[in-house]
Amino acid sequence: MSDFTSHLMILPIVIPILAGALMLFYDDRRRLTKLGIGLVAIFMLILISMELLSGVKGSSGPGSTVVGLYPLGNWPMPFGIVLVLDRLSAMMVMLTSLLALPSLIYAAAGWHGKGQHYHSMFQFLLAGVNGAFLTGDLFNLFVFFEVMLAASYGLMLHGSGPERIRAGLHYIAINLAASLLFLIGAALVYGTTGTLNMADIARAVPELPEAQRMLFHAAAAVLGVAYLAKAAAWPLCFWLPPTYGAASPPAAAIFAIMTKVGIYVILRLSLLVLGPEAGASAGFGAPVLIILGLATMTFGTFGILGTPDLGRKGGYLSIISSGTVLAAVGFAQAGGGAQMLGGALYYLIGSTAAISAFFLLAEPVSRGDEPPEEDLPEGSDAVAERWTAMTSLGAVEDTTDPYSERTVSWLAMGICFALIAAMLAGLPPLPGFIGKVAMLAGAVGDNIPASGRLPMILWIYVALLILSGLGALIALMRFGIRRFWAEDGRTPRILALEVVPVVILLAMIGLQTVRSESVMSYTRDTATALLSPSIYRNAVLAPVNSADALETEVAR
Repeated sequence: MSDFTSHLMILPIVIPILAGALMLFYDDRRRLTKLGIGLVAIFMLILISMELLSGVKGSSGPGSTVVGLYPLGNWPMPFGIVLVLDRLSAMMVMLTSLLALPSLIYAAAGWHGKGQHYHSMFQFLLAGVNGAFLTGDLFNLFVFFEVMLAASYGLMLHGSGPERIRAGLHYIAINLAASLLFLIGAALVYGTTGTLNMADIARAVPELPEAQRMLFHAAAAVLGVAYLAKAAAWPLCFWLPPTYGAASPPAAAIFAIMTKVGIYVILRLSLLVLGPEAGASAGFGAPVLIILGLATMTFGTFGILGTPDLGRKGGYLSIISSGTVLAAVGFAQAGGGAQMLGGALYYLIGSTAAISAFFLLAEPVSRGDEPPEEDLPEGSDAVAERWTAMTSLGAVEDTTDPYSERTVSWLAMGICFALIAAMLAGLPPLPGFIGKVAMLAGAVGDNIPASGRLPMILWIYVALLILSGLGALIALMRFGIRRFWAEDGRTPRILALEVVPVVILLAMIGLQTVRSESVMSYTRDTATALLSPSIYRNAVLAPVNSADALETEVAR
């Protein structure tokens, strides 16, 4: 990696911080100015992330990789703060930047005016997310995660309302408890290994004496609970559907990447620190990840079938996505091959973009929508009151004119809804289908023992991959038929700023479909590098090893 690319590593953190701070100098009524600053910052992030993604690809052949380092303050490793860029972190920074653009455009439809400092909080959240993906030590992982969470608290409560405040307070309480567990776990890790640098922890773990190893495993378990809660794994996922369902659409859309931050941390630490080169600790916690992943997929499938609210359906879809990837991580840590993990990473990209689009779509599609009469109290006239109020405000129009502006917008929303549903259900030829096929091929091809019989746990995973998609298809098709086909000509008012961001995300999914071979090659090479943790460890600790060798040579 060139020196120029290495210096770019700090910019995904610095740019949103500077943009968010600059916006604070403007009165909140100058929202268009703040929007312009935010869009410029995001376009810069997209260009920089593209350069970083290109920089981590090796040039010596398939599967080769480059790990970039940026030592803040130029302190020696492992004592200094270091940013580390590899294939996984570059991919996640790129995904974050791409999701931020449509979410911010959608906010311009009026959502950024529901409260104070929306744009600054949005930029600070991006800084925290990017920092979590790029940091190389546990303490700064905690710092960046808290920056992200502090901004998300404000975005979650933006616009007020009793339901939003109730869900927001639950969200804050859960994350504060998880943050406390993270601090306890990090303290135990430092006490047993003497370091918080992730690469140095990976170096120290195989050499731990047995008494300290037991304490380190306890620390890993505490950290695991903290990040399983943040990744919305069962049974710690009860907070997500009401929280994301109550948040404003642009906030919920960018929140789609936040559960993946928890998945990223679990993936990074489980394969780097407790992976195949961890000695006696190799594979610690892998069965738990597999079981919790399967339980999370099951919970999400039942949840999406059971709730009538479209926003909460999006929350359960996010839970299904997290469980799918979490189980694949557990199989990879237990000795699975790169194909299954590569398929899971490919699926992560497409499902996260589709869930983000789903949250943007949920509110316009649900305008004027009410549960079926059998779900309402007997004698309730809530439906009639809601329609009367929305018609008087101009949000719903009684029209059957096929050429009216509202009918055309409604038709566009219907097409977008169908495409997103197909993606989340795993229908061909979209990335959801391609990723699941790759995971299924990896599960069967890489895990058949000498007996030639597939373990029962893998059969369960295969079944849940199929059934979770079927459950999503049934739930979304049922809602779509009732909303788009069975309505009596009344269509809500939908702005162009609410349609364009959804189209942008669908275009991203379409591009991933068209370029599926190259994207899958990238994710498979990423999985190969993750399953060889010495690549990451040696790259980060190379200056330390060089210094030790020099001291030895001088002593001679």
